[in-house]
Amino acid sequence: MLAEELVVLDGDSPLFSPVRPLLDAALRLEQQDESYSWHGWNKQQIQAFLASLPSSCSLVVGVWETIPADDKRPEYEQLVLGCVCEVHEGVVYSIRTFDALEMAGLKSADSLEPGIDDALEIMRAARTLTSVVAWALFIEKTAWDEWLFASGDDGAVIDKGELLASYARQGRCVLMGSRTAHHQ
Repeated sequence: MLAEELVVLDGDSPLFSPVRPLLDAALRLEQQDESYSWHGWNKQQIQAFLASLPSSCSLVVGVWETIPADDKRPEYEQLVLGCVCEVHEGVVYSIRTFDALEMAGLKSADSLEPGIDDALEIMRAARTLTSVVAWALFIEKTAWDEWLFASGDDGAVIDKGELLASYARQGRCVLMGSRTAHHQ
């Protein structure tokens, strides 16, 4: 799943903080036996997903949180997780945040909004620095947390792909990229 020498390109970015625990969980999944699961995830389903990707591609995730209005500003949406994983032959070789995409012309992460225009710009920048974007997930934090931590009875493994597809059908997230045509 993860390269032996995984490259984290901007680990000091504030956007990397929410990625750290996910990376820790991925390492635990990879190091444990086949019976181990983490919040409905297991090694087999992640390996199968990565194996289904093009030989060289990237995966993009953008998670926005709605911040309630206060005395100083109206309600707004803030990017809380934005990362790109570079995948070669089913193995994740690098992780970078959206902050690293600024060198490819992307505006600052603080200025990104959860709309089609910024989604396309994020994907363009990711493609410039890595390779074709196989999948891009843009999602609100509440739905992200529900999907990420969902599990079956007693923590059993569930089909995370189908759950995410159901979220997309309900309008709770947007899935984009070169692989979406294969899963209509």
